[in-house]
Amino acid sequence: MGNDPALTVYLRLRKNVKLREGHMIRLGDIAQILAPGDWEDKLKKLVMDRPEHQDGNRIVIDMLQIIRKIHTVIPGCSIEHIGEPHTLIEIAGNQKKPSVLLFTVVWLLLFFGSILTIMNFHADVSMPEVQVRLVEMITGTRDEHPYAFQAAYSVGIGLGMIVFFNHIFKKKWNEEPTPLEVEMFLYQENLNHYVITEEYKKIHQLESRGEKP
Repeated sequence: MGNDPALTVYLRLRKNVKLREGHMIRLGDIAQILAPGDWEDKLKKLVMDRPEHQDGNRIVIDMLQIIRKIHTVIPGCSIEHIGEPHTLIEIAGNQKKPSVLLFTVVWLLLFFGSILTIMNFHADVSMPEVQVRLVEMITGTRDEHPYAFQAAYSVGIGLGMIVFFNHIFKKKWNEEPTPLEVEMFLYQENLNHYVITEEYKKIHQLESRGEKP
């Protein structure tokens, strides 16, 4: 491959990439590439790293590493970078089959835990007495056991949760993210930021000892 200083390569790194264990990390796996001629296909096949077991299941590759690699293939070329300065690669092992027993146990814990939480909250705020009083105000007669009102109230709680979380099983009412999805997104963003920061610390320590990261 030759030297073409007039050649310009455009790169946009993907923020997160998941690869299977034993898979070589190629530039095409972690970046969108725009280059003239057949350089684009050649750069997509450019090997960035060969992860080993001791490297862990998360690897960070930044633009400086990519620029060095590309310059070994196309010396003197111009590289235009768009977007993220690094990409986080998660190495996924063999997926285990979900355990039906574990799923059932977790489901039962969450189900009965939610029931107890709601019941304790209602007991704290004297909800039964409030419901009796509401029925008395509406109907004019006092009923110590307003089952119809309580049944409607229970159904309303369930419907309210469905509307609030915008989700029932795998169905969503619209494209708006649910509160749980937003929280999971923020958690993942914080986790990625922490992992990237720790990886940069390791790279800096290796460089300070004169070792190749």
